[in-house]
Amino acid sequence: MTATAGTTPARTTPTVLRRGAWLASALFWTAFAGVEGVNHGWQAVTLALVFLVLPDLTFLIAVADAPRMTKGQLPPRAVPYYNAMHRALVPLTLAVAYTVLPVDWPPAFAALCGWLAHISYDRVFGYGLRTKEGFQRG
Repeated sequence: MTATAGTTPARTTPTVLRRGAWLASALFWTAFAGVEGVNHGWQAVTLALVFLVLPDLTFLIAVADAPRMTKGQLPPRAVPYYNAMHRALVPLTLAVAYTVLPVDWPPAFAALCGWLAHISYDRVFGYGLRTKEGFQRG
């Protein structure tokens, strides 16, 4: 199905299911970050909130180029940083490493929970990785 001008594309069942799964993930990681904050104090809360916002600060890398971009386009110079901060595999790998290595600083785990929550919320709202030109991938 294609959308005509002025209408939104039809939502397919796989898209709805995928976004539902990302919503479940977002709520899980948000709740986990909250539990870590309650159990481990202000440092865990602070890092979880910082990492909830941090991935989108990659836009600032090429803020001077932004006025020359088309609507919805990220400056190509910022794309590698944006994509690196928006891949769920990165914080998931770090979370696994945190659990198996002799590291014991709960605010770090809370930060990873916030980061995973951010990525999950982005996917729920339809934001994903970017092409090398800076546009949303299909």
